[in-house]
Amino acid sequence: MPVALHRVEVAEITRVLDGVADPLERCRAFSALTRINTLYMVMRAGSGHLGSSFSAADLVSHLYLHEMREPLAEDGDLYFSSKGHDAPGLYAALIGLGGLPEGKLHRLRRLGGLPGHPDVHTPHMPFNTGSLGMGISKAKGVILADRLAGRSRRVYVVTGDGELQEGQNYEALAGAVQRGMNELTVVVDHNKIQSDTWVEDVNSLGDLEARFAGFGWGVVRCDGHDQEALEAAFRKRWESFPELPAVVVADTVKGGGCEAFAATSMPAAFTDDDSGTFWRYLFHSGAPAPEHYEAAHAQLVDSAREILDRNGLGPLNLVAEEPAPDRRPGTEKLFEAYGKELTELASQDERILALDADLVLDTGLIPFAQTHPDRFIEFGIAEQDMVSAASGLASQGLLPFVNSFACFLHSRPYEQIYNNATEGRRIVYMGALAGLLPAAPGHSHQAVRDVAAFSALPGLTVIQPANCEGVRLAVRHCVATDESFYLRLESVEVPARVAALPAAELRTGHGRVVREGGRTVLIGAGPTVLDQLLQAADLLAEQGEAPTVVELPWLNRVDADWLTELAAGADRLIVVENHYVRGGQGDVVARTLAELNLPESPAFRGLGLTEVPLSGTPEEILRAHGLHFEDLADAVLAESRGTATALPLAVAARTRRPEENGEI
Repeated sequence: MPVALHRVEVAEITRVLDGVADPLERCRAFSALTRINTLYMVMRAGSGHLGSSFSAADLVSHLYLHEMREPLAEDGDLYFSSKGHDAPGLYAALIGLGGLPEGKLHRLRRLGGLPGHPDVHTPHMPFNTGSLGMGISKAKGVILADRLAGRSRRVYVVTGDGELQEGQNYEALAGAVQRGMNELTVVVDHNKIQSDTWVEDVNSLGDLEARFAGFGWGVVRCDGHDQEALEAAFRKRWESFPELPAVVVADTVKGGGCEAFAATSMPAAFTDDDSGTFWRYLFHSGAPAPEHYEAAHAQLVDSAREILDRNGLGPLNLVAEEPAPDRRPGTEKLFEAYGKELTELASQDERILALDADLVLDTGLIPFAQTHPDRFIEFGIAEQDMVSAASGLASQGLLPFVNSFACFLHSRPYEQIYNNATEGRRIVYMGALAGLLPAAPGHSHQAVRDVAAFSALPGLTVIQPANCEGVRLAVRHCVATDESFYLRLESVEVPARVAALPAAELRTGHGRVVREGGRTVLIGAGPTVLDQLLQAADLLAEQGEAPTVVELPWLNRVDADWLTELAAGADRLIVVENHYVRGGQGDVVARTLAELNLPESPAFRGLGLTEVPLSGTPEEILRAHGLHFEDLADAVLAESRGTATALPLAVAARTRRPEENGEI
């Protein structure tokens, strides 16, 4: 049954803050109330990051209410999150202080609302997140600009401890001391857990205080959930290190402030039907199950009421909202099929290894890690290290499968991937969470330039299967074929019409017709695009304009003979892709078509993304970017009638930024 949700109105937060005289008690009260609203936001959205938001909640409250000077003013002290996963908690705090409209509580991860990760188009979010480790460098840039402009303010940036595995942090530390950046304070949310498991068990940070001190930074350590300890730590920071950049290492608990979510209350080895005894933290991302929500909400409300009672503020007023949707598990996802197939093949081929970058759960590798622990290598949040290590493994005749989110795999370690390609090393790269969907996390996690990046590499083939059987065939092909591959997998539930497509032999550069139709041919790959194309074809068929739909899973390879045959039966070819139009599959098809120099070549058009992708629900975002089946059907009609425009329908209007629509 759907569970009823409750939140705290801003007026109630204001009443409580106004009624508490002690400044540190006000911080405690604010943390308690914003945790309630953070839980509400994530439950209503159906996704989000609770563990990281809760571990940072007391830090955020202390900074905004007690440490920073005029934090919401344009020239006041500046705060931002480098780790990004604490965005829901930061949003709840800003809403509680009037920095964001109260209505945004209901719009987490919705179009025109609050993106899943920090985005500069949201007030008081000065930077976007991306691959981790950028925050200290960005803070240094702000300070340099302030000095040039004659401004004087303090800059605070919070990092995660898992984030400190990224090398850019250490490039940034020395320069801050060299330039005497005493304006800069880094706060480490030291909750000791990266995505799903302990930092200590993945890439230990060693003596964290000594690390910073070794670069010449001032170092203070404290309990990040104790307001008195935080006050003492920041006082020591300014009294002991007034001329230095400094770090406050705040020891916290992932899910802190709520026993139901606290990592310290999780069993040492979590067991479920799928993972056996593979330990993982349960509340890193996603909305909790109804029973977990109800237990956590009761604890949070009790904590808030205790503070109100001892300050004589009467009962806590909560507002009831509509129940959260009942989200039942869906069909098998592509990365799950990938993990199972790779595990099976590794039982037959001892050359196969799986390398992971802190995403074992999201890349389907739990079965591999359990079955082949000696050939599963966890590198943590260190993609460059992982990719170069793959070169060393491949040089010794092994076949490494390198795994991460597509958004991180093609970007930060790209130079290392190119270096591997120049060596001719045979490596398979698997990028999960590829493409526009799911769009809730926001553009930092929407990989829509990865095809262009990998397509530029010599000797590497990009393949994108559409359903689970296609994944199994693709993995087998990668193992059996003597070349390198980028296996691009979308992390969405495979739509029923695409899941039902029968298996087909993989021949490099060859596609297959998945819906017979007329002389307008629609080409695409992957579950999202094929599903939209098939729906568009059904809609067009009702108007007597049924197109032919072709799956072409090879994103940077097109067989000339196959394309010649396809073109002979077509008046127009339209490639639709889950990627930017520059450097994607459309460019490959168009170039091949042009080089064929056919006597009667079909008209060509490529459709895909042209702007930074937006955050929201699948329906919202497909429509916003013109990739919804109704938009595609209109685009096909416009092409056939010679009325095509730069963007189908009024997509340009739909992709306006929220502030342009008066929503922020």
